[in-house]
Amino acid sequence: MTHPTWDQASLALRLLALDPVGLGGVWVRARSGPVRDRFLDAVSNLPGAQTKIPATATDDALFGGLDLAQTLDRGHTVRTTGLLAREGVWLLTMAERIPSDLAGRITLAMDDGTKATVVALDEGVDDEILPPGITDRLAFHLDLEGLRLAETATIPLQQGHILDICTPDDIAQTITSIATQFGITSARAILFTLRAARAHAALHQRDTVDDADVMAAAGLVLAPRATQVPTVEEDDPVDTPPPPDATEPDGDQGKGNQDDLTIPEDILLEAVKAALPADLLAQVAARNHRVANGGGSGSGDRQKGNRRGRPLAPRQGRFDGRARLDLVATLRAAAPWQMVRKRTAKTQRPIHIRSTDLRFKRFEDQSDRLLIFTVDASGSAAIARLAEAKGAVELLLAEAYARRDHVSLVAFRGNGAELLLPPTRSLVQTKRRLASLAGGGGTPLAAGLKTAMDVARSAKGKGLTPTVALLTDGRANIALDGTANRAQAAADAQRMAQQAQSESIQGLVIDVSKRPEKALQSLASHLAAPYIPLPRADAKRLSQAVSASLDAM
Repeated sequence: MTHPTWDQASLALRLLALDPVGLGGVWVRARSGPVRDRFLDAVSNLPGAQTKIPATATDDALFGGLDLAQTLDRGHTVRTTGLLAREGVWLLTMAERIPSDLAGRITLAMDDGTKATVVALDEGVDDEILPPGITDRLAFHLDLEGLRLAETATIPLQQGHILDICTPDDIAQTITSIATQFGITSARAILFTLRAARAHAALHQRDTVDDADVMAAAGLVLAPRATQVPTVEEDDPVDTPPPPDATEPDGDQGKGNQDDLTIPEDILLEAVKAALPADLLAQVAARNHRVANGGGSGSGDRQKGNRRGRPLAPRQGRFDGRARLDLVATLRAAAPWQMVRKRTAKTQRPIHIRSTDLRFKRFEDQSDRLLIFTVDASGSAAIARLAEAKGAVELLLAEAYARRDHVSLVAFRGNGAELLLPPTRSLVQTKRRLASLAGGGGTPLAAGLKTAMDVARSAKGKGLTPTVALLTDGRANIALDGTANRAQAAADAQRMAQQAQSESIQGLVIDVSKRPEKALQSLASHLAAPYIPLPRADAKRLSQAVSASLDAM
C-alpha cells in the first residue's frame, strides 16, 4: 500500500502531464535516493525533452553565445543555443542553491510564454531555500522526505487536453475565499487551482468540473501554500444550494446547473485542512526564518573568483562568459603543439588554439576580519581584566589597517551582557567607548556568548569574517534567564558554544585565571576553538596570543 504523500505526488504528476505549461511545474523537496529516482522516472515521461539547468548556469549557457573553443578551432564564428530556448521539461538540479540573478532569468523566461515545464529538485537543509519567485510559479509543492521505497509505486502518465472542460461560474470566487482564509495572497495559486481542477476533470473523463475536482485541486495547490489555519464560526450560516423549483419541467430535473458549484464552502475548507501538514505552523516559522536570513547565503573567509583580489595560478577550464581568459598562459600551453597541429590542420593559420589550451585567471579575495572581544567584567578582579582588554584592543587596532581587522567589544556582568563597542576600525571611537567601562556582579557567560553571536551573524551578513575572543577567569554562575543557577548557567554556556560552532563562527577561549580552569577547557571543546591559558596576562601578551592564534586559523 502506497503512502498518502506518494499518492498526492502521483496525482500531481498525472495532472501535470495533462496541462504541463499551464500548471508551471512542480517543486520537489527530497534527498537523492531511490524514492526520488522513482519520481524522476515518472518525470521523464512528461511531454517534451528534458533540459538540465544547473545552479551555476551562466548567461551564455542560458541564452546562447559565442563558443570560443569551436570558434578558435574552426576559424569562423560558432554560436551555441541557450538552455532557456528549449521547450519540454526544465530540470533544475540543486534548485535550493540557485542565486537570485539566475532565478530572475528563469522566471522571466517562464513569464514570456516559453513552452516548458519546470521540475525543481530541492535537497536543501537548514537555511537553504528555493527562491520564492520560482516556487510561486509552480503549481505543485511536494515534500517526499521520510518516504521509503516500499511506500511508493510506479506512476503511470497519460497525455490529453483540457480545452473542452467547462468550469462553473462561481468556482473562482469560492477558491479565492478559501485561499484568503489560509493566508494565501498569491493570485497564481487561484489560477493554478482552477487549472488543476480542470485537469482533474479531464483525468476522470468528465467534461465539467465538479466537487471532487475542486477538492482535489485545492488540496494539492492551496494546502502546501497555507500560512495559517482558519477557524470557522459555529454560528456562521452555511451556504447550501437552493432546492430545485417544483415548477421546473421534469426534463430539467436531475440535470443540474452547470453554472454553479454545489459544494458548500465549509466542506471545501475542511478538505484543504485535511491536506495540511501536521506541523504547519513550525514549517511556516522555519520558512520565514530562512527567507529573513537570506536563504542561508553566508560569506566565507576566502572567496575565489576571476575579478579581484590576490592573483592565483591560472587553471584550465571552459569559457562560460564570466571567466577571464589568461592570454599569456593560453599561448604558453598551446606553444609546444604548434608544429604538430600545423601539419594536421585543414586550414592554415599562424596559431592553432584548442579548447584544452584555454587558461583562465583566478583571484582570491580575502574578506575583512572582525575580532569580537567578549570580556568577563564580573567580580573583584574585573577592573584589571578590563584594563588588559582595553590595552589589547588598542594594540590590535594599531595593526588593523595592515591586517584589515575590525574590532568589537562585548562585556558581560551582573545578569546580562552589553555591546559596548560596535564593529569599528576607529581608534578614537574605541578609546572613548572603553573609558567609562565598569565591572562587578555575577558571571552571565551564556549571555555574553549570545550577544557575541548576534554581532557575528550581523557581521557575516555584511561580508566580514567574525572571530569571538572570549576573555574570562571564572565559571558561569548566571543562567541565560538571569537566575543564579551554576549548573544551568554552565549548560546554557555550552549550548551557546555548540550553536556558535554549528554556525561556523570561529572563536578563542582565553583563560586569565591563576590556574587553568577545566570548565573553560570543556567550553573551548564545545566551541571547537583553541584554549589559551594566560594567567596574569598583560595587554601585550594578550595581543600577541590573539594574533598568533588568528594567524594559525
